[in-house]
Amino acid sequence: MNKGILYGIGAYVAWGFFPIYWKLLHHVAAIQLIGHRIIWSCLLLFMYIVATRQWGEFRKTITANGIGMLTIAAILIGINWLVYVWAVNANFIVETSLGYFINPLLSVLMGVLFLKERLRLAQWIPVVLALAGVAYLTYSYGRLPYIALSLAVSFALYGLVKKLSPLGSLYGLTIETGILFIPALGYLVFVEAADTAAFLHTGTTSDALMIGAGFVTTIPLLMFASAARSIPLWVVGLLQYIAPTLQFLIGVFIYKEPFSHDQLIGFGIVWAALIVFLAENYFANRGPVEPLPEMGEG
Repeated sequence: MNKGILYGIGAYVAWGFFPIYWKLLHHVAAIQLIGHRIIWSCLLLFMYIVATRQWGEFRKTITANGIGMLTIAAILIGINWLVYVWAVNANFIVETSLGYFINPLLSVLMGVLFLKERLRLAQWIPVVLALAGVAYLTYSYGRLPYIALSLAVSFALYGLVKKLSPLGSLYGLTIETGILFIPALGYLVFVEAADTAAFLHTGTTSDALMIGAGFVTTIPLLMFASAARSIPLWVVGLLQYIAPTLQFLIGVFIYKEPFSHDQLIGFGIVWAALIVFLAENYFANRGPVEPLPEMGEG
C-alpha cells in the first residue's frame, strides 16, 4: 500500500481514538487540559522545526499580516479544542462525531457565503440534506445539537481562515500554539497559585498524559502533512471520515452513550448527505473533495 495512504490512515485513526485519551484525564478540568495541550504542542513543534533545520525558512514566513490572521485561527482552534475535550468528558462523544460529519458540508456552505464560490445544482443536495438532518435532530433532542454545531462552526471557520493563510499545517499550527502559549501558561500558573492545578498533584500517570497531549497533537499532524503531500486530495477527502466514524463507534459501543431511533434517523440523513457529497465530487471532478483543515480533530 502507498506509504502516503498509510500515513493518512494513521493520522485519522489517531484522531479517531482521541476520546479514549481524553477520557483517561476526565478528572482534570477541560481548560487545564487545553492549556497543557497548547504548551507541550508548541514546545514540540518548535523543537521539530529546529531539529529538521527548518528554523530559517520558518522565520521567513512570520509577517505582521500573517500573525493577525493566525491569531484569529488560534482563537478558533482553541475554542474547538476546549469544546471537544469538555464534551468528551461530559459523555457527548456521539454528538462530537456529528460535528465532524457535518463540518465538510458546512465548509462548502461557507465557501459560498464568504468566498463567493458557486455550487453545481447537485452540490446543493447534500447541503440541504445535512440541514434537514440537523433540523430533525433538533426536533428529536428538543434542543439544537449545540455541541456538534459549535465544533462544526468553529472548525469550518478555522478552515476558512487557514484557506486564506499562505502557511501550511506545520508552520501554521506552530505559530497558532505560540500565540496561545503565554495565555495558557499564565492560566496554569494562576491555577497552581490558587491550589487548584492538576499537574504534579494528581499522580505520575496524569502528569505523563498531560505532557503527552503535545505528542498526540503533533504526531498525527506530521503524519497527515506527509500524507497530504503524496496522495490525491480525493483520497484525503475519503480518509477524513475515519475519525468521526471511530469516535461515533467508541461513544456508542465503548462508553455506552445512548443512541436512540430518532438519533439514528437524524444521523442517517447526515450520512446520506455525505455519501451524495462524496459521489458528486468524485464523478464531477475525479477527486477534489475538500478535506478537513490541515491540523486534525478534537
